[in-house]
Amino acid sequence: MSKQSFKTRLEIAKKKINNKNAGSKNEKNSNFGEAFKMSTELVAAVVVGTIIGFILDEWFGTKPWLILIFFFVGVIAGILNVIKSAKNMQK
Repeated sequence: MSKQSFKTRLEIAKKKINNKNAGSKNEKNSNFGEAFKMSTELVAAVVVGTIIGFILDEWFGTKPWLILIFFFVGVIAGILNVIKSAKNMQK
């Protein structure tokens, strides 16, 4: 086996390893992004539901009932969004 052939094979092996490492790093970043997206969806749904409840309570003078109702509606909507996103990730 010649020295040039060995160098060529070594370079090819190094490129394969670098490509493999780059792919796994992107996958980790992608998973972190998906997790951040799901947590943001959950928090946003709860916050929006609570704000709607607060505004309606001020409007109708029914404190704290509509805040509580819309808080739980927001929690349920957020959980459903997370489940839907998780199902889409599995596809």
